[in-house]
Amino acid sequence: MPNERPNPAPAIPGIEAAAAGIYIHVPFCQAKCPYCDFYSVTDPRRIPAYIDALLSEIAHRHGAMASADTVYFGGGTPSLLSPGQIERVLDTLRERFIIAADAEITLEVNPGTVDSESLHGYRRVGVNRLNIGLQSINDSSLRFLGRIHTAVQARTTFHGARAAGFDNIGLDLIYGLPGQAWPAWRTELEAVVALGAEHLSCYTLTLEAHTPLMQKVNQGLVSAPDEAQVGDLFVLTIDWLNAHGYPQYEISNFARRSPGNRIDRRSRHNRKYWNFAPYLGFGPAAHSYRDNRRWWNHRDLSAYLADLRAGHLPVAETEILTREQQLIEAIYLGLRQTDGIDTVCFRQRFGFDFFDHFGNTLVFLRERGWVRTEQGRVRLTGQGMRWLEQVAGFFIQALG
Repeated sequence: MPNERPNPAPAIPGIEAAAAGIYIHVPFCQAKCPYCDFYSVTDPRRIPAYIDALLSEIAHRHGAMASADTVYFGGGTPSLLSPGQIERVLDTLRERFIIAADAEITLEVNPGTVDSESLHGYRRVGVNRLNIGLQSINDSSLRFLGRIHTAVQARTTFHGARAAGFDNIGLDLIYGLPGQAWPAWRTELEAVVALGAEHLSCYTLTLEAHTPLMQKVNQGLVSAPDEAQVGDLFVLTIDWLNAHGYPQYEISNFARRSPGNRIDRRSRHNRKYWNFAPYLGFGPAAHSYRDNRRWWNHRDLSAYLADLRAGHLPVAETEILTREQQLIEAIYLGLRQTDGIDTVCFRQRFGFDFFDHFGNTLVFLRERGWVRTEQGRVRLTGQGMRWLEQVAGFFIQALG
């Protein structure tokens, strides 16, 4: 087997001893949503073969990373796996890696694929965080998005998860649909906040190439979302959720904070991606990262299965990040988060002072109300978040 331990690279201040995250990609869906470009297939008969291959990959990757404190089952639709199948995966991970006793173990579930029995089963086998793919709590929007569930089923799934003992639940939402105005979206937000989930992920609808939705837009059958209107919705969403108990911590992510409650409900797993912590991905199309080295598996279930049956790791490609790539990612990922860029860590990692190098850029962006600097950090304002790509571009241009 090829050695999956990357060559040593300069440590990143603050995370050199960080436990890894483990991501499991479950590439199965009941039906493909017309807007989605994540890799998945709609043939559940292949699940048993996938499980066998997945367990084999985990065994082959033993030693790639020592310990982990998050496990995330994403997809696809991981709730198409039974609690027993999830348990087999978790048991195998614990045999091969040191999984922290207090690990955050997240399962993505879709309404319409779970019931009270399966939700209780997932909790029983060790899942302690659910991420429910609501996408909307409005039936008209759900039909447009091609979802298999209704708004009633969405609420039922949430309440069923609470009854099963889950006290850490995230909800995924999509907004910025063609013609969607603030009053309608605010009504959805009010209904979602009333549920009382611990975490919200609010994504603007993105037109991805080669998806059925993009084809309809190109054919003139569906109008593209209005960029200016979506930008307004983006800023209004941040302001409204911040004012209603869900402070933003990343461009699309909000975690509940109630007075006197110090429990941190931000996604421990996803924060690894944004802060250069190591993570190990299993399953088709899954990505891994460690010590400035990134590698990813085949985006094809058949190729994934064939490699593992032949005794090979299913790695499609590997890249070593150049210094320039590391700088760009540090700027872009730092700006995505409300914590911003820690300029002390930046200097320790890259060897130059952020304020000295980007002084003119910071003046330019502050004059437009897009950034603020305080306590050694550079943060985006709400308007700055709206123009993230442009703001990051100014910094990258200043790199020379």
